[in-house]
Amino acid sequence: MKKGVYSILKARFLVNEDANKNWRFIVFIILIVLAMIGNTNRYEQKIFRITELTNEVKELRSEFVDRRSELMKLRMESTVSEKMSYRGILPASVPPVKIKVKQEKKKDFWDSLWQ
Repeated sequence: MKKGVYSILKARFLVNEDANKNWRFIVFIILIVLAMIGNTNRYEQKIFRITELTNEVKELRSEFVDRRSELMKLRMESTVSEKMSYRGILPASVPPVKIKVKQEKKKDFWDSLWQ
């Protein structure tokens, strides 16, 4: 046991006759570690991007709500009549009347044939 630990500490497994297999395994492990580091980096970049976009969506949503409430205020009859009063345009005292236009039914071939 003591000899095995001492051999590992001296790194004799890298210079023995079987060292070629050990070196291949070490290079394989290093490549896997590099791939994991790169993958973690990309994952963190995506998380930061998602957080950034989420904050932007929150800002845009709050701006939308502000604009919508501002528009609702501008569309109110009292606001419109107030802005148009200096031009002499006042709200109508008589409510509007809906005009209905009746279209004549087009006669198709069979209806015109029987007349």
